[in-house]
This record gives sequence, C-alpha cells and structure tokens, in this order.
Amino acid sequence: MINSINNEKIKKYSKLLQKKYRDESGLYIISTDHLVREAQKKNIVVDIFLLEDKKNVYGNVTYVTETVMRKLTNLKTLPTVVAIVKKEVEREILGNVVMLDGLQDPGNVGTIIRSCVAFNIDTIILGDNTVDVYNEKVLRASEGMIYNINIIKKNLIDSIMDLKVKGYDIIGTRVDNGTDIKEITSKKYALLVGNEGCGVNNQLLNLCDLYAYIKMNSMCESLNVGVATSIIIYQLSEN
Repeated sequence: MINSINNEKIKKYSKLLQKKYRDESGLYIISTDHLVREAQKKNIVVDIFLLEDKKNVYGNVTYVTETVMRKLTNLKTLPTVVAIVKKEVEREILGNVVMLDGLQDPGNVGTIIRSCVAFNIDTIILGDNTVDVYNEKVLRASEGMIYNINIIKKNLIDSIMDLKVKGYDIIGTRVDNGTDIKEITSKKYALLVGNEGCGVNNQLLNLCDLYAYIKMNSMCESLNVGVATSIIIYQLSEN
C-alpha cells in the first residue's frame, strides 16, 4: 500500500500527466478497467495502481489511497485503477489514412480514433499542433481503440508529399464547394481534417487532390469534426 504522494514512484509517475515527460520517458498513464485490460493484452503495462479496498482482477498491483490516486490523474471522477503503459513503436504507413490538423479537443480525437478502427482506416497521422494522443482524456474517449490502429506523429506537409509519391489521393475537407462524398471513388486515400474552429490550414488544403463535402440540410451550417470525420470515412468505405 502506498499512502503518500511523496512516494518516489508516485512522484515520478505523476509527471506523466505532462506531455513533456511522456515524450521523454516513452510512458503514459491510462485509467478505467477497459483500457487497462486492453493494454494488458498488448503486454505494454509497466505498473498498475488500484484503489484501496477494490477487488484485484489484474494480477500484480500496488494498492493506493484516494489521495495518491488523485495524484496520478487529471480526471474529475476518481478512477479505481490506473496503469503506467509503454508507448507502442510507430509503424510504416499502412492502408488508408486520416490526417489530423490542429485538433485540440480530446473527445473529438478519441471519437475519430474509434471511428477509424470501425471503418477500416489503418493509419492516423497527427500534425504537429494536434492534441497529444496520450492525453488521458483522448485515451478514455478512444475506448481502447488506440491499440488497434497505427498512430504516427509527423509534420503534415511532409506526410502529404510522401503519400503523394506512394500514390495516395489526398482528400481535404470543406464545408462547401467540394465533391459529394458519395461520388468519391478513391480506393487509396488520405483524408485530411482540420481544427474545430478554423478547419484545415490553407497551405495544406492547397496540396489536396480533391475536397470532400457532406450534403446536408441548409439549416445546419457545419458538423462537429468527430461526427463529420466519422460520416466521411464510413461513406468512403461504402463507395
């Protein structure tokens, strides 16, 4: 049992709530039973901390008090379990791709990860200014699907140039003046989606081969980026 936030292990791991230390160490924190179980399947769990008096179904754990558990999370609702996990090694780009430009809302990024897995996207590329995929809220919103897809952190201009050489169609997203997604027949594509408020950076848009448009009721000006991306990749998978 650890009952002090001054415990050396707790002090070290609590730094992982900051991106800087996640990047330096190659470790990150997950919470919830589902995420911990999914990480265990991948054999990437380093340590598990369980709230005192909770039933242990995870194997080797360290019990902690509520005070210590709060030191290991930024979540408002106190989790009963957290784990320290190793980042997986980025792989080469595989299959169809979604690129995220400047997305800042963890919930949106988590939703997109789930939808990408559901609709057969193999790789997600995170632009330099997109929220860290190992942010605790992104991980929870992904519902463990982060472990079923290749996620790469890379400059998007460089990524687009590489994808073009490999024969990908680069599909940008616009609210209007694009091609109805039902009419897009690309079989090897990389979809580029942008920031919740500003959309895709114009410099990146100018590199696209075509632009996807969701036909919808004129009374609705736009959709949440997580919803819009899910609709587009679903439709592309059906075309």
